[in-house]
Amino acid sequence: MAFIQYEVKDMIAVLTIDRPKALNALNSAVLDELDAAISAIDLNTVRALVITGAGERSFVAGADIGEMSKLTKAEGEAFGKKGNDVFRKIETLPIPVIAAINGFALGGGNELAMSCDIRLCSDTAVFGQPEVGLGITPGFGGTQRLARLVSPGMAKQLIYTGRNIKADEALRIGLVNAVYPLEELLPAAEKMAVTIARNAPIAVRACKQAINEGLEVGMDEAIVIEEKLFGSCFETHDQIEGMGCFMSREKPKPKAVFTNN
Repeated sequence: MAFIQYEVKDMIAVLTIDRPKALNALNSAVLDELDAAISAIDLNTVRALVITGAGERSFVAGADIGEMSKLTKAEGEAFGKKGNDVFRKIETLPIPVIAAINGFALGGGNELAMSCDIRLCSDTAVFGQPEVGLGITPGFGGTQRLARLVSPGMAKQLIYTGRNIKADEALRIGLVNAVYPLEELLPAAEKMAVTIARNAPIAVRACKQAINEGLEVGMDEAIVIEEKLFGSCFETHDQIEGMGCFMSREKPKPKAVFTNN
């Protein structure tokens, strides 16, 4: 691939968007490669994914304005769908996804980060949805995920003003989970991914599914989702091994390869 680097380290993978001269901006080619890379992840062996950007200046600076400036109405809608389809694939990936945000996360970059389960950023990171200044709306889920992650009022303020915010404010409003010095960011993200990967994979995947699906429905229906996923963990290798080792005070030995039993 021309714009994506992908590396597997034990039970985790690191995906890097590699277009540093354009601050890793998303054009159609980058989105196509990102889509292909996500689809190709071996979910039998990879238990957590880290997404980051190449270089020290930018995670993803946004969608490619040069490409967007020439789009018709129909093409603009199709481009939005392309980005939304890829980001939704990331959001619903069975394994946890951590964004390691190493600089600018503007427009499509912020939207990509928000499609991940957990967001860690450098102290140099800058976030924003500046689309109104370009005469458009956020198009890759920004109007929807931002309101769900922070609050409708804060999301409206950021989107309507087009104002950028720094890492400390992103942490304060709950957009990111933690802030690190730039040189510590990727190691911290990988360490968290390894911690997740060492837990029982069936349970971790069920937790992600329960949280994501539960957020989309009312509490009564959400509890039923949790009950079914809770029950699905029983009689699996991970449950038998985990509870057996707890009772005997031994260390669990999860299967090296993921299976549903």
